[in-house]
Amino acid sequence: MKVTTRWPGFLWLVSLSLIGLVTGCRVSAPTETLDAGYYSVRRSPEAGLLHKRVYLTDSQDSMQLILPHTDGRRQITGKASADWTFAQTEVDIDVFTLPFKIRPAKGALPPQLNSNFNAAVYLGRRLDFHRYGYRSVTPSFGTRTLKSQGFGYGLFMGIGSATINDLVTSSQIPYEYEGVVINAGVATIFDAHIFNVGLAIGVDSLMDSNRRSWLYQHRPWFGVLFGLNLN
Repeated sequence: MKVTTRWPGFLWLVSLSLIGLVTGCRVSAPTETLDAGYYSVRRSPEAGLLHKRVYLTDSQDSMQLILPHTDGRRQITGKASADWTFAQTEVDIDVFTLPFKIRPAKGALPPQLNSNFNAAVYLGRRLDFHRYGYRSVTPSFGTRTLKSQGFGYGLFMGIGSATINDLVTSSQIPYEYEGVVINAGVATIFDAHIFNVGLAIGVDSLMDSNRRSWLYQHRPWFGVLFGLNLN
């Protein structure tokens, strides 16, 4: 493993770029209709419905709200759709990879950018926002729009590899190999709708007898994750 000493400033640039990348991926993606189900009202022309739980059915040109406790009904069409925003929370299960990890400086070692194999299972909570709008095509005709965005937070655990040699074990071993590590931590995920992207903070546990000498055993690292939504 080669140790470089020229990158503290570069790491800051990489980190800021990644934050920009992740923030940029948290974009509103157009969809046509919402699946029928329970939603929380987050924006409404009726103040009494704010933060209420409603059952929503949606079609291309209208939507119907059913109030579970009173059996009240609201039929919403046309420009009136632009006044509504709904939210939905659910348990989120993902499988993701970590293309690289940034390890802070440890002793005489500078910060490290590691690109070893890492994969993990994520379990968390996701919150999706769905905002309706209206786009006028002519003075007498327009189309309804729907944009959704989501994010989540949770825990992950997985398996990966780390380069083990004399530099990261205080010269306790005279050879180099790829050690198996178990990684775990917390992550924030942004739903880009084609895939999920996010930031992770975790720790690694080396699974062999050299774990007592490994300088990064249970030391925090920062990383970017990519994955697919399984639900």
